[in-house]
Amino acid sequence: MSVALEFPASAQPADKVPLSFGLVLYPGFQALDVFGPLDALNVLSFLYPIKLYVLAETLDPVSTKSPQGLEHPGSAFSQSIVPTHTFDTAPKVDVLIVPGGVGNRPPNDVGSAIAYIRRVYPEAQYLFTVCTGSGMAAQAGVLDGKKATTNKAAFKRISGYRPQVEWVGKARWVVDGNAWTAAGVSAGIDAIFDFIKVVYGEDVASLIANFMEYERHLDPSWDPYAELHGVQ
Repeated sequence: MSVALEFPASAQPADKVPLSFGLVLYPGFQALDVFGPLDALNVLSFLYPIKLYVLAETLDPVSTKSPQGLEHPGSAFSQSIVPTHTFDTAPKVDVLIVPGGVGNRPPNDVGSAIAYIRRVYPEAQYLFTVCTGSGMAAQAGVLDGKKATTNKAAFKRISGYRPQVEWVGKARWVVDGNAWTAAGVSAGIDAIFDFIKVVYGEDVASLIANFMEYERHLDPSWDPYAELHGVQ
């Protein structure tokens, strides 16, 4: 089938929207935190001249494999992404994407990623986090005074990192100013569609969702996982 999509008449023009995205990676990132939002953005690239920069501490491939070896001893199952730039050589980005994953749990060291977020956030137009990625943004101090959410299974740990953040327990995703924070893993897909809707236009979000055959959750307060994990 053709991948050509008709540009919706109501869509924002290219000179009015962010065009560069920076993905912050570290060993042990969660695959769907990354590839769920990226797949929607892949389709967005049929409509806009957007660019993706994959950023990490070094240019070595970054694996989903947990640094602390949480996998079953008999497992050999992981995926890797090759960075395009290091945190030190990264170009300026309009949208900063921060995924979660077991790799950001103590005692793992994600200090270089947190320092990068702290350094570049003032220059970015938007921040987009998924799952425990909001904990990294919080530790960078860029969510102070903002409402935010995170994975409900990790809510107590993540919300304890930074009391200056107004942590929202029951939410699929939260938007405050220029920051989108999604709850656990799959919530990043719904959150990225909300981001696309707000920034590029509802018709663009609908077009991409239909192309992906994805049924969007449209209510950011829909969150059965808060009750499941006893989060208020």
